[in-house]
Amino acid sequence: MSDTKKPILSPVLIKRLIAASFFIVLGLYLASVVPSIEIAWVTALLLLTIFLFAFEIVGVDVAAVSIMVILGLTTLLAPMMGLEKGLVDTQYLFNGFSSNAVMSIIAVMIIGAGLDKTGLMGKVAAFILKVGGTSEKRIIPIISSTVGFISSFMQNVGAAALFLPVVSRISARSGLPMSRLLMPMGFCAILGGTVTMVGSSPLILLNDLIITSNTALPDTQQMDTWSLFSVTPIGLALLATGILYFMIAGRFVLPNTKKEDVSSATNTMAYFQGTYGLDYALFEVFVPPESSLVNVMLDDIEHAYKIRVIASQRGANNLRIGPGGLARNVGIEAHSVLGILASPENLNAFVEKFGLELRDDLLTFSESLAATKAGIGEVVIPPGSGLVGKSARDVWMRKTYGIAMVALHRNGETLREGEGIRDLPLHAGDTLVVHTTKNKDFVVVTTEYPHEETRPNKVGAALFFFAIALGLVLFTDLRLSVALLTGAVGMILSGVLKIEEAYLAVSWKTVFLLASLIPLGLAVETTGTAKWIADQTLLVVGDMPIWVIQFAVA
Repeated sequence: MSDTKKPILSPVLIKRLIAASFFIVLGLYLASVVPSIEIAWVTALLLLTIFLFAFEIVGVDVAAVSIMVILGLTTLLAPMMGLEKGLVDTQYLFNGFSSNAVMSIIAVMIIGAGLDKTGLMGKVAAFILKVGGTSEKRIIPIISSTVGFISSFMQNVGAAALFLPVVSRISARSGLPMSRLLMPMGFCAILGGTVTMVGSSPLILLNDLIITSNTALPDTQQMDTWSLFSVTPIGLALLATGILYFMIAGRFVLPNTKKEDVSSATNTMAYFQGTYGLDYALFEVFVPPESSLVNVMLDDIEHAYKIRVIASQRGANNLRIGPGGLARNVGIEAHSVLGILASPENLNAFVEKFGLELRDDLLTFSESLAATKAGIGEVVIPPGSGLVGKSARDVWMRKTYGIAMVALHRNGETLREGEGIRDLPLHAGDTLVVHTTKNKDFVVVTTEYPHEETRPNKVGAALFFFAIALGLVLFTDLRLSVALLTGAVGMILSGVLKIEEAYLAVSWKTVFLLASLIPLGLAVETTGTAKWIADQTLLVVGDMPIWVIQFAVA
């Protein structure tokens, strides 16, 4: 029996107690130097808020709501606290929920969800894969700049959430660790929010607080609110610096996770290699006009060189993949690009024989052969199937169904391409290893299949109402919240989003956090706490250069 005793207090609790003691001592000191009891209580609430946020005693939204409730209770407890009245008038306590800032944030989240629902983000992923290929040096700046641009016109939280599936798809397709893509994406989403006044919750809130502060200032000290692009020069500088940092220092600061640990496509290949002995991979080759492969039919090369051509493209709009795309009697054209499934040894022999150009990455087929659209799978022939007794050649399997068979497993034995598998009559119970596109004519039988409805037919409506909202912000004096809600409501009425989806799109945790903190800001302003803090700051750094003052305030 072990004599080891558990500590009475956990390390986390000890840290919290030490921090609480520090905040209490600091609060007592400030209470002794502040000019009024109102400022003392507001300062105490500020310290309590910082403590709750820093040590996550409860969720940040719960902490913010609790502070708001405490402010409301000061009206009842004012005599006991030595106050003449509450720190915040209860009629203004819930103004945060109807504030211009909070309503703007809700509208931006709904607009962002509408753009995502149309599948626009999938097209963004396709563009990044086409331009960046699978090179980390190219993909990271493209992802960072794209999410930074998107974040400048919607909440940075929403932009990051929208880009998560994009990064996941790029990671799976390129084999790059997702952890090395997420950090640049997250930071640039934050920095991109500083490019305009609608991209960052603090900037929206600050603009709203300027209006509130002006009510307590004399006419000579009134502050102007910022327009949409007032912060753009600073925001662009911050975003560019962030992108350059990850381009230069990314190799040193980003997590070093091995590709095979993160790539679902690689894991799938590993499964088929372990189960069926298939050391296959996807390759892309270019057929130059002088190659002897020109005008040769697929049937004349696939069996002989043990490869499978699963996609072909010549020109921008001549992609051949899936049902009706390729067949054994299709000839290979000059200047075409072939997507080939083969072992590295067989592929190299094929490329050398016909003088082809092997590309390092999938460029032409980076989207069409992405893991979300195509891949290797297993097909089992059930008893009574119409395929029993027929061979793959008999039914023109690739041409009819878009299925390229690469192996056949029967009675514990696996036959591969080059061993006559397409001529063998199929038996009930045979397992076919195939490469195919994900097609609506096939049924996926599974207990869990993640699916999200998209509405690509609503792209026009989504872009129209997004442009309407942006135009109202840029070219009218309409309040920001009204302008953005116009776009949000338009997306709901036009069917881009259902009302239930709009509710789900809103991060209510963020809404309650910001709305509940606005009364605290009002208390800081009306009790003179803000003026006292500013005066104390100027006493310390008032005679120093402006950049020192800015640093102290920041």
